[in-house]
Amino acid sequence: MINLAEEMRGVKSVAISGHIRPDGDCVGACLAVYNYIREQYPDVEAQVYLDPIPQVFSFLKGADEICLVRDREKKYDLFMGLDSGDKQRLGESLCYFETAGRTLCIDHHISNQGYAGKNYIVPEASSTSELVFGILEEEKISREVAEALYVGIVHDTGMFQYSCTSPATMETAGKLMGKGIDFTRIIDDTFYKKTYIQNQILGRALLESILLLDGKCIVSRVLKRDMEFYGVEPKDLDGIVSQLRVTAGVEVAIFLYETDNQEYKASLRANGPVDVSRIAGYFGGGGHKKAAGCTMHGSFHDVVNNLTLHIEKQLEEE
Repeated sequence: MINLAEEMRGVKSVAISGHIRPDGDCVGACLAVYNYIREQYPDVEAQVYLDPIPQVFSFLKGADEICLVRDREKKYDLFMGLDSGDKQRLGESLCYFETAGRTLCIDHHISNQGYAGKNYIVPEASSTSELVFGILEEEKISREVAEALYVGIVHDTGMFQYSCTSPATMETAGKLMGKGIDFTRIIDDTFYKKTYIQNQILGRALLESILLLDGKCIVSRVLKRDMEFYGVEPKDLDGIVSQLRVTAGVEVAIFLYETDNQEYKASLRANGPVDVSRIAGYFGGGGHKKAAGCTMHGSFHDVVNNLTLHIEKQLEEE
């Protein structure tokens, strides 16, 4: 366990960053820390660096102040890496990590080996946002900081339905609600609401899904030409694998989208005993026991065969 107040002693500048292609937990954790430091340590130069974030999170305070890496020569007293399983996933902001006076990692990915000078890694936690809540002084958490943390927790727990949700997670969410946040709007606008095009591509993916391993595995894909036809980007595919996961009888869901010729991004979700982080890790990816991802090379059939081979092996072990 760490305490942010202790980490901020003597710090005059801090860079905050998360993983490439930031999701709700990454955005929420980073903006929560950023806003908290701006509010409680006004004399500290703070900056948050992230890839462009999904539009649904633009209402969060500080979202319009997120920077892309430009001045690579700039050095910070402290670099905080949040929700990033390894330093390479910091992307462009890795340059600030490498030159910072001190580095701190806060994360909940089981694949994280601890790449910073100081690491606070709790794989059992629902989200990095839940861990961030624990390092802040609760009475000093503003409504804006609470909003960001709630977004992070909601998105990494799938609206509190994933197995990573614990009594402590619910208690934390309750305390954040007590800060006066509009939690119903946050859930509707950032978790459930989809554009017409997003619903169309979801329908296409569901329509073309197939069941394998006696119905214990479901697979679907979206090709580059499909994304071009519908005018969608990778961020518009969020939620497809989760919808596949809730198919009756399914133990593991696989969703693939084509990024290049013979290259796919794979998202894996599990309901039962299969540890998809082991599978993703084998192919150079990572994540959590019930939710993980990796990049795969080969034809669609080769990719599916390679993934299902590992899934079948784990199912047999059980």
